[in-house]
Amino acid sequence: MLRFLRRTFGRRSMQRYGRAGAGAGGERDERDGAPPPPLPLPGAAAAASAVPHIQATGAGCKAALHCRVQLLDGTEVSVELPKHAKGQDLFDQIVYHLDLVETDYFGLQFMDALQILHWLDHSKLIKKQIKIGPPYMLHFRIKYYSSEPNNLHEEFTRYLFVLQLRQDILSGKLKCPYETVVELAALCLQAELGDCELPEHTPELVSEFRFVPNQTETLEFEIFQKWKEFSGKSPAQAEMCYLNKAKWLEMYGVDMHVVKGRDGCEYALGLTPTGILIFEGSNKIGLFFWPKITKMDFKKSKLTLVVVEDDEQGREQEHTFVFRLDNAKTCKHLWKCAVEHHAFFRLRTPANSKSSRSDFIRLGSRFRFSGRTEYQATHGSRLRRTSTFERHPSKRYPSRRHSTFKATNTLKSSQLCSKNNPDIHNNQPSYHPGMHSGQSQWHPLPLTNVRPSYHDDRLCWKPSSSGEYNNLWYIQEQNQKNLGGIQGMFYQDKLMTTL
Repeated sequence: MLRFLRRTFGRRSMQRYGRAGAGAGGERDERDGAPPPPLPLPGAAAAASAVPHIQATGAGCKAALHCRVQLLDGTEVSVELPKHAKGQDLFDQIVYHLDLVETDYFGLQFMDALQILHWLDHSKLIKKQIKIGPPYMLHFRIKYYSSEPNNLHEEFTRYLFVLQLRQDILSGKLKCPYETVVELAALCLQAELGDCELPEHTPELVSEFRFVPNQTETLEFEIFQKWKEFSGKSPAQAEMCYLNKAKWLEMYGVDMHVVKGRDGCEYALGLTPTGILIFEGSNKIGLFFWPKITKMDFKKSKLTLVVVEDDEQGREQEHTFVFRLDNAKTCKHLWKCAVEHHAFFRLRTPANSKSSRSDFIRLGSRFRFSGRTEYQATHGSRLRRTSTFERHPSKRYPSRRHSTFKATNTLKSSQLCSKNNPDIHNNQPSYHPGMHSGQSQWHPLPLTNVRPSYHDDRLCWKPSSSGEYNNLWYIQEQNQKNLGGIQGMFYQDKLMTTL
């Protein structure tokens, strides 16, 4: 009797019969009197089917790892791997899906429970590194920015670099002057839309794209004027011009990390191909070249740098710099990034990862750079005769005229006065870039450097080549169309950083 009750009301038996009933479909629900299951929405089915799914060899079991990787063009890929898969297995599936040859510049990034971004280690198990999931969410990004984009052989690689730089500028991570923003945005339009045709293309079309966080109508008009100058360039030529222009930016390829010094003040360490930059606020106070750094170690949340410098008499002197971070994981992440940057940009071949000491008694971290260096990627990569790929269109937004008209319909008549509401022309909804929430952003300038909205930009920014009066006339005409003939001009804030 006890055996019968245990078999009938046991947990495993109830789960087994529950799964069997669920698998029977609508017959069991109708027989039991329960309502039939709801039908899937057409939009949800289309969205689910739009995500490509990759199933690796041996991943058909129940204990498979489910990973979702967001690519640089905004699309997402679902990958199913065996439960003991390593980071290299997932990375190989992604680059095979993209048909990417120059893989050494890229990596997979994920976030831990402390909102700290980490690079997926190719030599370790995935489930040992990522604790949030399944599904495990990762981002395919550029890990090492090439110091010379002309050394990139593949057109597809240069296209991915442009996508990454556009994200960096849009998120505010990469600061650039106003004139540079105009030129880079015009090159993006040339690469995506081709030549500017005046009857068909208007400055209103530029407002459907996002290039900078605070995008104004004046900026869009100057981008449109600059777009005309690049007529005749192919997408590949426009992207090459984009990279050659962006590589001269002050913060191009700088991996920023916020630290605290011995005095308790906040500093920023920037990892570059030449060394480590030191920032105090917006001021660059030092640069430690990689050959001058003799020791770089960490213990818990303390990072130590030993730098050799020459004194006035030409003798070498050692200087020790100690920085503190929020926790031990953040400190180790900074140390690993510095080791990888030094090995990738400075070495011709990576150092031997096999240690001569036994692992029975081990001090310090076992982490070693295991990839290829930039020298090996430039001189040893295989070349293909031809390669074809499809450029995905950028995300489009409602034009400024459409969004402004929609916003004004909800306003009261008392608010349609520039005297009562000076921000009447700033009705365009705020845009949040498509970056994950844990993306660490470093803003070098305080808020006191931002000019009030009533300042005239004509005192700071140069007019377009077509003349300042044409620019002002166009904006005034658009404002009259959008807001029902309201007379007035409004210039949004612009922020230019100089380091």
